[in-house]
Amino acid sequence: MAGRSVSAGVFFSTDSVQRMAFQALCGEMFAQLHLADNVDQVVDLLGQRQPDLLVLDLNGYNYLNELAGIGTLIRSRAGAPVLVLCPFDHTSWLPELMTFGHFDYRICPLIDDELRQAVAQALAQPVDAAAALQQQLLDKEKELRDVLGVQRSLQRALAAIEPVETMAAHICLALCNFPGVRHTALLHMKERGDLQLVAQESRNHLDLSRLLQRRDRLLQSPLRDIFPPLLSVARGEMMLLDAPEKAGNPEFAMALHDRGVRMVLSLPLRAAPGGPEIGAISLMFDRHITFSREQFACFSGLAQIISFALGMSALQHQNEELSGQLSQMSTVDSLTGAANRRAGEEMLDHELRRARRYGIPLAVLSFDVVGFQSENDIYGSTVGDAVLRAVATIVKERLRTSDLLARMQGEQFIVIATHTNAADAMRLAEKLRKAIVEADLPSEATVVISLSVSQTRSDDGVSAVLERLDVALQRAKRVGRCCIELAD
Repeated sequence: MAGRSVSAGVFFSTDSVQRMAFQALCGEMFAQLHLADNVDQVVDLLGQRQPDLLVLDLNGYNYLNELAGIGTLIRSRAGAPVLVLCPFDHTSWLPELMTFGHFDYRICPLIDDELRQAVAQALAQPVDAAAALQQQLLDKEKELRDVLGVQRSLQRALAAIEPVETMAAHICLALCNFPGVRHTALLHMKERGDLQLVAQESRNHLDLSRLLQRRDRLLQSPLRDIFPPLLSVARGEMMLLDAPEKAGNPEFAMALHDRGVRMVLSLPLRAAPGGPEIGAISLMFDRHITFSREQFACFSGLAQIISFALGMSALQHQNEELSGQLSQMSTVDSLTGAANRRAGEEMLDHELRRARRYGIPLAVLSFDVVGFQSENDIYGSTVGDAVLRAVATIVKERLRTSDLLARMQGEQFIVIATHTNAADAMRLAEKLRKAIVEADLPSEATVVISLSVSQTRSDDGVSAVLERLDVALQRAKRVGRCCIELAD
């Protein structure tokens, strides 16, 4: 500040200790330094004479709605230097205050030298005002290019709706395109409040899961009260830590410094504005950056885009699950778990076409639980249903994965046995008959089955095969209990 004559400065804080500390540290930098403990005093001071610098200390405030008077003070400066001292855990206030006008800011707590340097920088006057203005325009132009660059990268990353894990990996990679970013991570809230690290992109060999000592249940991490992304989820606010040591944990600060991290920015993710937090994005920088209102707005916009994409991915996953459930409901018999008649006929038609095309053998078995109606009459449908489920389970356990069991009607089932000739199908039928006869079924009476077997022909259709099986099955029932008949 050589050659600079400072007329006056105003320091506003609700804390008397802070006011005295500021006067002791920076009083010699001002010809006149006025200390104020309320907004009205500051208004009176500004009304008498505009000082070279207004310093506003936000420590002591608890809620954003208490800062209306602070915003008025910033607006009244009309671009004149303002330095805002903002506590680490309330950095979400900065973008809101920037709507009132331009100011410089520092994140508290501050060491003495950092505070003096911030005041000196705010008071410094450019030697060449025109050159300084030109540089500001160039800086704004570069800032805009950086913002547009990361927005385009993110748009490309989210071009398709993919599973959350895949999408998160693309998001982290895209965010690394912002200048100075050395590590990005996406935390996502799973069921029952389980916050998980689903993806990270590291340019400095930092493993966030090791730093947090876990990859899931992150809200139970020992760092939950100091790590910005975890605070963002817990509080639903943007968090900016411009120096790891300000978090108050030396071990945590050293771990980040060892990986070249000088600043951490995190933003909460919400499925809908004002809705519950579904996660957070984390960006770690290798340098200190004083963000502008436009940059804060850019990051907020990116968080909204990411939240929307994650919501769409979750919605698609839910739709796929519902579609699978509907498909299962339309093809599976709810009582036995076997395929229903529609699915059985469709599979038989498919296998008939495949056998015809490739010349491979195909056999179909049909069986009926003999005397089942009398079981229901004597013991009731509950016992009868249990018997049917048990029989279906016994049969499915003895089939190959390529075979299909389908319930055609009442107590009648078919088995589609792929790559199977008549002789092998007869052996399979005998194995099923024996297994059911020897099984301990939930019934007071002896449950037996009659079976029929047919090897398909090249000119067979579904109806022809089923009709042939039915004729053979009726013949097996007439012959006696637990008989097997080979269809003509």
